Amino acid sequence: MDRAGRGSRGDRRGAARVRPATLTDLLAFLQDLPPGLLYALIGVLAALENVFPFVPADSTVAVGAFLAGRGTLHAGVVFGVTWGCNVAGGAAVYWLARRYGRDFVTRPAGRRLLRASVLAQIEAQYRRHGAYGIFLSRLLPVWRAVVAPFAGLAGLSAPRALVPLALASGLWYGALTLAVAAVGTNFDAVVSLVSHLNRVLAVVALGALIFVGVRIVRRLKGDPQ
Repeated sequence: MDRAGRGSRGDRRGAARVRPATLTDLLAFLQDLPPGLLYALIGVLAALENVFPFVPADSTVAVGAFLAGRGTLHAGVVFGVTWGCNVAGGAAVYWLARRYGRDFVTRPAGRRLLRASVLAQIEAQYRRHGAYGIFLSRLLPVWRAVVAPFAGLAGLSAPRALVPLALASGLWYGALTLAVAAVGTNFDAVVSLVSHLNRVLAVVALGALIFVGVRIVRRLKGDPQ
């Protein structure tokens, strides 16, 4: 007799098979879509990552590279679409922040979101660390979405802001595409690879956030404002 509430072993095995079956169905569905639609979906999500940090752009690109390994898409096109749209999205956010951001933060709503003293410290960090800070930050989850608008808000020139942004995006998505291609058509290995990479980078991003936050707080304490 089974213990109460635990069900039979067969039931538990059946439940364990639900997720793989669902993933298989999803992959089969994606493979049946026109390649143009798949490329468009990858590009849209890669661009939206610059606005919404939790858009699963990495996973989408990984799936695209996986489908390329199965002959549905082309890995080079997956990378090119991702890189181009991601950089274009970042450039658009940078331009909007540079054009309209300063005016917004001087209004009451903007001042509530970002104090003038905090903005001054952010600008100082951008002037000090500049291109290499943008490059490293664009490799980290969540940080990718905040780098471009703050670069525009800090008044960095387009070459100084967008060149490292484009290089970092190319490095990250190029490495991700190659890594997924290297594991072949084993989707479980792809999921494991992307999950592991994102966990590691999330820890690094959290450490960077704490480091920057502590530096800004210390500088604000020493600011007469």
